[in-house]
Amino acid sequence: MEKETWKAGNMLYPLPAVMVSVSDGEGNDNIITVAWAGTVCTNPPMVSISVRPSRFSYDMLRKTGEFVINLTTEKLAYATDYCGVRSGRDVDKFKEMKLTKEKADFVKVPMIAESPVSIECKVRQVLELGSHHMFLADVLAVHADPQYMDEKKKFHLNDAKPLVYSHGEYLGIGKKLGTFGYSVKKKKKKSGKKKQ
Repeated sequence: MEKETWKAGNMLYPLPAVMVSVSDGEGNDNIITVAWAGTVCTNPPMVSISVRPSRFSYDMLRKTGEFVINLTTEKLAYATDYCGVRSGRDVDKFKEMKLTKEKADFVKVPMIAESPVSIECKVRQVLELGSHHMFLADVLAVHADPQYMDEKKKFHLNDAKPLVYSHGEYLGIGKKLGTFGYSVKKKKKKSGKKKQ
C-alpha cells in the first residue's frame, strides 16, 4: 500500500497540546496554547516551543525570556482551546477559564495549578525560522502533581488523561500499548519444575 504524499508545508499531527504561561514582567500574565512543543535534549534538559510573531504572547516571551509549559488533559480541553483562540489582548484567560496561578520556583511566570505537569523554562536562543519562531529553552524545574505519583515516586501521566491535537481536533491519548524496549525484551522463562 502506498502512503499518501503531501507538499511541504502540510504538517502531520498528532502533537501534544500544551498551555504555555508567560508574563511581561510587570504583573501581566497570559496563556497561549501551543502545538509546536517538544523535548530537544536530555542532558542538559532542554525544550522548545514555536510561536508566531503576531501572537500577543510573543513580545512577552522576547521581553522576559521565560515561560512555563503546562501539560493539558481531557479535563482541560475546553480551556486549552479557549487559550488558543482568544487573545490576551482582549481577555484575562486565567480569570475567564478559572485557572489558578501557582508560583514558580525559578521564573517570574505563573504555573497553572490544574495542570498535572508544569515545566519552568528559560530561553537560551530564538530561531527565526519562518511563520513561527522557535524558543529554545533550558528546563529549570519540573513540577508534577503528586496524585499521579506511586509509592516508588514513578509518575503516571496516563492517569491524568493527556490531550493531543490532530488536524483541528483534541484527542485523549488512550491506553498503554507497551513500555520502552518491550519489542526487544527477552521473555521470562517459565519455571523448570514439572508437576508430577
